[in-house]
Amino acid sequence: MPDLSTTYLGLPLQHPIVASAGPISQSLDGIRRLEDGGAAAIVLFSLFEEQIRLENAAIDRLMAVGADSSGEASSYFPPMGDFAAGPEAYLTIVRQARQAVRVPIIASLNGSTPDGWVDYARQLHDAGAHAIELNLFHIPADLDATGRDVEQRYEDVVRSVCSAVPIPVAVKISPYFSALGEMARRFVQAGAKGLVLFNRFYQPDFDLERMEVTPSLELSAPTEIRLPLLWLAVLRGRLDASLAATTGVHSHLEAAKYLLAGADVVMTTSAVLKQGPGHLAVIRADLDRWMDSKGFASVAQIRGSMSQQHVADPTAFERGNYIKILQSWRA
Repeated sequence: MPDLSTTYLGLPLQHPIVASAGPISQSLDGIRRLEDGGAAAIVLFSLFEEQIRLENAAIDRLMAVGADSSGEASSYFPPMGDFAAGPEAYLTIVRQARQAVRVPIIASLNGSTPDGWVDYARQLHDAGAHAIELNLFHIPADLDATGRDVEQRYEDVVRSVCSAVPIPVAVKISPYFSALGEMARRFVQAGAKGLVLFNRFYQPDFDLERMEVTPSLELSAPTEIRLPLLWLAVLRGRLDASLAATTGVHSHLEAAKYLLAGADVVMTTSAVLKQGPGHLAVIRADLDRWMDSKGFASVAQIRGSMSQQHVADPTAFERGNYIKILQSWRA
């Protein structure tokens, strides 16, 4: 039987199939189901910057109630200890999950500014998270903001969080940088121990009946693996960091391709939402059989074996391949 073990962010895993951030991990029962379903590690649902801001604003409003009243009314103020600033529910989930399951628990922070993230990163470490996935999500709608402004903003966030905690930090990035390779290197230089490719931005849609802008969420499909596959193959062996693939993993076929490109782990949520947590074990078992049928002894053997540094024709990942595609279509 092939050896499916791998290492991600310095964490030894029994196999490379990881449950990515999603709604199932919002409860301790869901986290247990993901472990029972076969996840080698679990990335918890994301804690959003907006949640922190809203909760802090609510606390400020509560503290302001009766602020102009006499000192005799001070007993009516809620005790400060009852309103610890920040989403305590998320920290509680981290603590409970750390005690309840055996697989590594990776907390997820979703934000775009350095404010507050250092403190929450420390709290997640104290709560027992094995690692943190920093999910960078920022729409640069300001027309005066330059590309370098946006890049520096991201780098500052990563550097602040990585310098604040002793546990490894992975950065979940988008593919929309003009020089993605350089940005990937800057994130690693800022302290990131891993990169997750790629963040799927939830873009708005229009409701033509209500004439409203509405949020839109579509589950990924296997056809979406091409872009992360390309960049995993390009980055493999060029950065001192773990690489995780996410987007489009619905079967062992996508998992195998990502591993061949250079991923240390592959992550999925859409397939789990469609098929249930037990589908994680199905992907693992099918990957095991596929590797055995091809004569592969381990994940370590196939990891990156089709990256740009290892294929016979490196231009297959660059512009030169465009001519070959055109020629094949003409033929």
